[in-house]
Amino acid sequence: MQVEVMPIETLVLSIVVLLLGTKLNDAIAWLREHLIPPAVTGGIVFSAIVAVIYAVSDVEVTFDMRIRDLLLLVFFSTIGLSAKLSTLRAGGVALAKLVGAAAVFLVLQDAAGIGIAVALGERPGYGLMAGSVSLAGGHGTAIAWGAEAEAVGLKNASAIGLAFATFGLVAGGIIGGPIASRLIRSNGLEAPQAPPDELESAPDERQRSTGIRPRPVLTTLFVLGICVEFGSFVNESLSEAGVVLPGFLTSMFVGIVITNVSDAVGIKLPSETFDNFGNVSLSLFLSMSLMDMQLWSLAEAAQLIVTALFVQILVMNVFAMLVVFRAMGRDYDAAVITAGFAGLGLGATPVALANMSAVTDRYGPSPKAYLVVPLVGAFFIDLLNAVTIKFFIGALTRWVG
Repeated sequence: MQVEVMPIETLVLSIVVLLLGTKLNDAIAWLREHLIPPAVTGGIVFSAIVAVIYAVSDVEVTFDMRIRDLLLLVFFSTIGLSAKLSTLRAGGVALAKLVGAAAVFLVLQDAAGIGIAVALGERPGYGLMAGSVSLAGGHGTAIAWGAEAEAVGLKNASAIGLAFATFGLVAGGIIGGPIASRLIRSNGLEAPQAPPDELESAPDERQRSTGIRPRPVLTTLFVLGICVEFGSFVNESLSEAGVVLPGFLTSMFVGIVITNVSDAVGIKLPSETFDNFGNVSLSLFLSMSLMDMQLWSLAEAAQLIVTALFVQILVMNVFAMLVVFRAMGRDYDAAVITAGFAGLGLGATPVALANMSAVTDRYGPSPKAYLVVPLVGAFFIDLLNAVTIKFFIGALTRWVG
């Protein structure tokens, strides 16, 4: 028997799941220390309950995800709206080097994932879900591209992607600190005595105000509405021209244009409110996605998941120490950046920041790392990942065809 939960009820349940995850994270130190998002914690618990219900009573609970799809567009719109060229220029040469390293790594990550899938006799498309789609991309990207993959017959792609994104989040938080510690000790590195002058202007998130006023909220709703609606128009126009892209990418590009045009003409947008909307939409989006994750469907892919995660962790360790550390200058800042890159490449920006925080709390500050790593995570990684994924999809299509 199948029971379908309607959109409003799904939204209400996702809020309950998010609150449950917050309570569990507050109560369990391991979850807090590894920065597991409350939506992931609550969503996994809820999906486990749904799986038990299915196993015991053969009742399959499904959810209407129309609101979730809108939240995805809103989240990626806020990513685009945060991509200001004026901020990106502050990163300088270090930022350019890390972006270059990230571009190379994404290709390696996808190549490794596809290689593992082929070696295990799985369809090559699953290799992308075992690569940058879910690991560097995270839960939101895994669901977005998973839906695209399922539309062309890749069964359970979204659920498999969510599993990779979740385990990658944990792995990225575990390996970053030890990598940096090993580099610091083996190379005799020390934190600089004083931050360089050009880095003193790096943005400090802790200084942001948290107040909510009606006008910024209304402005944000208006701008996000433009991103979603005009992004849909652009997507349809590109589709008619033979260029097929996921809807969230065009919404993100519209956001990039809006924020930089506003900067150019001197219009100040409520960036803090954009961030708040982005955080809320992502949290609810993840809650809904994980609520709908049919755990029993992952049993068939268990070998792929375990094998791919082991190999991807190995790839990250080797690349971080041999490429990222050397490219960033082989100094203390490079070691901290390497720890952040490990969290970024397997998990998400918050994991990268947590890794760097653990290192700097012990060894000393690194303003350079706190400038360039969040910039790569907030903007470049999504753009690079989209290009990389599209490249491999095209290559696989030609290969399979």
